[in-house]
Amino acid sequence: MDLQISTPEELLKRLCERLRKERLTQQMTQVDVAARAGLGVNTVSNLEAGRNVTFENVIRVAMLLGRAQELEELFKPKLDSVEDILRYENSATRHRVRRKTGNA
Repeated sequence: MDLQISTPEELLKRLCERLRKERLTQQMTQVDVAARAGLGVNTVSNLEAGRNVTFENVIRVAMLLGRAQELEELFKPKLDSVEDILRYENSATRHRVRRKTGNA
């Protein structure tokens, strides 16, 4: 399996194919997934084909298939040291950028 992904479209295609395979592994039809996730069958079909994919719909289907933990890890911060933790905690507070005036 080629792990190199060169475009967002390739990544989308790979993820949608994995989603389809996961559904089939769990012996669910698109109708089953749609009904349980609160989506239309066309939405599930489009999702598996990589068309009109919204992040919310990906989350709904991932949760239904028991794969929400993987999404939870998606943007988890990499905190390897105490300094990383402090920097992350400080960045979580809102900072406003001051606008420069024309007189400066």
